[in-house]
Amino acid sequence: MANVCVLGLFCVDLITRTERLPGWGESLRGQGFSLKPGGKGANQAVAAAYQGAAVSFISRLGDDAFAAMGKALFAQAGIDTTHVTTDKALPTGTATILVDANKGDNAIVVDTGACREITNQHIDDAAACIQAADIFVCQLELPLPVCEHAIAIAKAHHVPVVLNPAPALELPAPLYPMIDYLTPNESEAAALVGHALETDTQIAAAAATLRQRGVTSVLITLGERGVYIDSDAFQGIIPAFNAGPVVDTIGAGDAFNGALAAALAAGQSLPNGARRACVAAGLSVTKAGAAPSLPSKEMVDRHLPS
Repeated sequence: MANVCVLGLFCVDLITRTERLPGWGESLRGQGFSLKPGGKGANQAVAAAYQGAAVSFISRLGDDAFAAMGKALFAQAGIDTTHVTTDKALPTGTATILVDANKGDNAIVVDTGACREITNQHIDDAAACIQAADIFVCQLELPLPVCEHAIAIAKAHHVPVVLNPAPALELPAPLYPMIDYLTPNESEAAALVGHALETDTQIAAAAATLRQRGVTSVLITLGERGVYIDSDAFQGIIPAFNAGPVVDTIGAGDAFNGALAAALAAGQSLPNGARRACVAAGLSVTKAGAAPSLPSKEMVDRHLPS
């Protein structure tokens, strides 16, 4: 079985739908509230598990009811939580999310809670988990030095690294050559390279710049267009999968990254893995999957273009 190790944040999403996103100082009536497990790391771990991978998760929770929600999710998905530790002083992370009920767009404020105190020692304690993986996955919701330390361990043991650079941060130059698959969206890629990505030429130029910094393969997700890939094996756009009307886009990137990691860990080629990831993301925005709206391997298999 493909083995995926994920380092990242678990938080609880507090989601309110509104007629539109409010401006500063403005109050709007909500059109519905929900409380769901989230966090990019946890979502990507669950997404990979739903695609058939054996997944281990490295994270930190508080000692509270929100932590219990996370543990129940991990157990349901069959995720190894040996290295999910507990902080009795800080709460489990939260994300406050506003969703435009008409467009499906969202705005998010994340408080990482207990994950603020995750340290290099926690990573060292989980080093064997990283070393045993077929793919190591990381995002940037945890402290950057901790992410760097984990990526260095993976690289030292020849474990391919998927870095989803979200939220967008300036990355130190030595980190780029350690990344096998960099998966920013358009705004994150723009922040990394310092110019807008409004045309295909600018998208290609951004990917080329990131590869010049040492990244092996760059995948810039383009929402409803799909994903632009720049790698030795493939260069071009893998189109998005339209699974029906968009309910909201929360978790689409996580569905993409988790499915991509599972496919790569299973030995699939980058283009084929990206196709599976696009189908998973397309299904996720319709909320066709299981909580947190992430599709199963069977669903992706059924919808995968021939």
